[in-house]
Amino acid sequence: MTDAPVELAAVMLVDRTGRLLLQLRDEHAPHYPNIWGLPGGHVEPGETPAEAAPRELLEETALRPEEPLRLFLSQPLPATNRLKHYFYGPTSAVQDDVVVGEGAAIIFVPAGEILDGREFTPGTAVALAQFLASDEYARLAARG
Repeated sequence: MTDAPVELAAVMLVDRTGRLLLQLRDEHAPHYPNIWGLPGGHVEPGETPAEAAPRELLEETALRPEEPLRLFLSQPLPATNRLKHYFYGPTSAVQDDVVVGEGAAIIFVPAGEILDGREFTPGTAVALAQFLASDEYARLAARG
């Protein structure tokens, strides 16, 4: 019998110019230090992924979603026995609003630069590529 996967929630936050918020994990991260990812983390016992996503966003960035986050993708990662839930939403926040609560850096990155030369946590690059090609992202990026 296999253990149930550890559930994670990650947030793809899109600003008014179409940039996405990325997090550089610091050297003390227990998993994947010095690797890029998204704000997010473990779903706590008794919590749903939809509850974990905004909680993790607030803890790591001091930002609150401006509207309910929506589920984009649930991604099984069998090699690490994880199930990662990717949520997305808009923000009017700017870089100066971000407080780095966890990680080495948390920055808004233009869509065209996100996948250029960055090493990401497992599954993240695939999820980001799918999101950037989606109607959901196009709608958020067109808000201006």
